Amino acid sequence: MIFQATNFTRTRLLYLLENLTPEQLCFIPKGFKNNILWNLGHILITEQMLSYGLSGLDLSVDKKFVKIYGKGSLPKITVTIEEINEIKTQLIPAIKQTKKDLKNGTFKTYNPYTTSVGITLKSVEEALQFNLFHEGIHFGIILSIKKIL
Repeated sequence: MIFQATNFTRTRLLYLLENLTPEQLCFIPKGFKNNILWNLGHILITEQMLSYGLSGLDLSVDKKFVKIYGKGSLPKITVTIEEINEIKTQLIPAIKQTKKDLKNGTFKTYNPYTTSVGITLKSVEEALQFNLFHEGIHFGIILSIKKIL
């Protein structure tokens, strides 16, 4: 169910955002501290860090995204079309790879991690459950920004 819900959320986001311009994706409305693209990249990299990173494994996406979209990062005001497309095209394959790797037993160890909301994750399964909650928060932020556009 976790992967089905995550895949649904990501697919829905891509559908809702498919006609937005790069300027719209990078627009930071008054009262917000980030933009739509940053939220998409953050969704992508957070799942990777919570599952692969805390399991001591290489991420299944480019590590450059950790610095750009990871926890504590700030959004870039301008980005290239290539970067936008790279994020969009990795959202679905990344979660499919995580599902495959979980099924194949790739995640053997896990370094417990306490999230910013005080939840301690002790396994990759718990991380994936928490990640769905996390993606829901950012889904809501993206919808809020989109309404302002």
